[in-house]
Amino acid sequence: MARVAALQFASTTDVDENLATCLRMIDRARQHRPQLMVLPEFSNHISWYDDAQHARQVSLDLRGEFLQQIAERAALHQCYIVINVSLRRSNDELTISSLCYGPAGELRSVADKQTLMGHENTWFVRASTTSDIIKTDFGRLAMFPCRDGVTCETPRGLALRGAQLFCDSLNSFALDEASLHVPARAPENKVFLVAANKIGPLIPEHLLAAVSAETHIPLHFLNGAGESQIVSPQGEILARGPRDEEAVVFADIDLTLADDKTRPDGTNLFAARRPSLYKEIAEESVAPICAPATEKIHVACLAPRAEGEAALDEIAALVAALPAATALAVLPELFCYDNRLGADLERDVALGQRAIAVMAAACATAPELLLCASLVLPVADGHGVVAVLVGESGLRAQQSQLHACARFPWATQGEELSLVDLPWGRLALIAGDDAVYPELVKVAALRGAHVMAVPLQLQESWEEKFGLRSRAAENRICVLASSRSLRGRAGLIADLEREFTLMTEWHQRRFDGYINAPLVTSQAPGEAVTVASIQPVSACDKLMSERTDLLLDRPWRLSNDLWREQEAFSDG
Repeated sequence: MARVAALQFASTTDVDENLATCLRMIDRARQHRPQLMVLPEFSNHISWYDDAQHARQVSLDLRGEFLQQIAERAALHQCYIVINVSLRRSNDELTISSLCYGPAGELRSVADKQTLMGHENTWFVRASTTSDIIKTDFGRLAMFPCRDGVTCETPRGLALRGAQLFCDSLNSFALDEASLHVPARAPENKVFLVAANKIGPLIPEHLLAAVSAETHIPLHFLNGAGESQIVSPQGEILARGPRDEEAVVFADIDLTLADDKTRPDGTNLFAARRPSLYKEIAEESVAPICAPATEKIHVACLAPRAEGEAALDEIAALVAALPAATALAVLPELFCYDNRLGADLERDVALGQRAIAVMAAACATAPELLLCASLVLPVADGHGVVAVLVGESGLRAQQSQLHACARFPWATQGEELSLVDLPWGRLALIAGDDAVYPELVKVAALRGAHVMAVPLQLQESWEEKFGLRSRAAENRICVLASSRSLRGRAGLIADLEREFTLMTEWHQRRFDGYINAPLVTSQAPGEAVTVASIQPVSACDKLMSERTDLLLDRPWRLSNDLWREQEAFSDG
């Protein structure tokens, strides 16, 4: 077991004062005797500068007094300390860097930020190399700051290279960072995560009123959002700090648990990856093709109450209960099959064909409606779990599940993700468990998908609570997922805010602390029909802040780990 701690505090424009705060908080944390302390991003100076000279002046030298004292504290308390600062480099460039000091006071590693946010692009340069995995006597650590954890690429690459614990230093006023992005990164990689965030003003206090007026962000939202936390590989929040007070947040964890990548059904999450499908993530950024998309469509999640073949008898009534002009409705994974699934595949295929006919007949009363489900159908060299799109004319499109799943050992996987162009936008059919692979959804977004339809069966509660919502937010893609219930959770409909670009004027919403959290309508367990509207056109806007496009500015140059075949990790 190891005790880890996140240190939460405010920084100012006075570098000496910030050093004193860091040392005070490190000494305060020591009373809990952690083996690892993680400090926030920009611990040396708030991320606000008058000009390039000022940005350089307040940045640190690697061998300067500030960092030397942090190293000495690591030696004094015989622990690892991760701190993030703005750093002067030998080529006169500045980086945003996380540094890890070991219990002898030695500098173990430096990890430069890979994705810059807004005005950071003015003063700093991006990382040119991936960061290290740091081996300690209690496990393997990896570091990244703030924006690098808002999307999947950087954490995924570190997990693939053996990280058991993410050290995430934050400088964030966004409430959706703590409620969504931070906790999502742990369970989707089955690692532990320690996230340390700021409190207090994130810009100089004398500029608060002017910046609030210019950016249209209310004054009280210009503070660090706190809620530093420690998350388990299952997505459980082991400890969380307050929103606006200093805190030392700590928990005892066993990092060897992060070596188990199996899901409840026995599928190994990493062994089942299909790296060849994700190569686009590591290719040079180009604008995704944004096909025409409709302002708004009505959609639904359907959940027959009967199980097995009897569920087909409910389809007509479920469709009849939908609002007029509903464009798309999704059913749970393999909704019309029972526990004999796989015992007689020819019978399963026949049931799938019957399901298509029943769905088409139901759509005859609603000609604009398309139904999405997953069924057992013939595929190349065998049988597969296939997501289908059915209208009044019958089968419109199909997509084989692309990742192996231990629940369906008989299934043949598909070889390509195909999107469907419809009058209201571009649709990605994601069959069941494929949705837990963030790389695949990233590829769908890069190909211009506006909406993702997912007939699934939840295996773990994080998949709905963090996973599906994070897929919607980090890619700006609407998500429509239907599932049978699991421990009080089922599917959801995730729409997107039309306005989310920071530092621009918003006309339809006021900033409420959430930048890009999806607008979620939950599918209540046992609820037969869940309806909502989504805005496919919102998926065309990926610009989070100036020079920060969610797709075009992703760290594609450093994402090769995601599509290369991985060797089994060894401590040797």
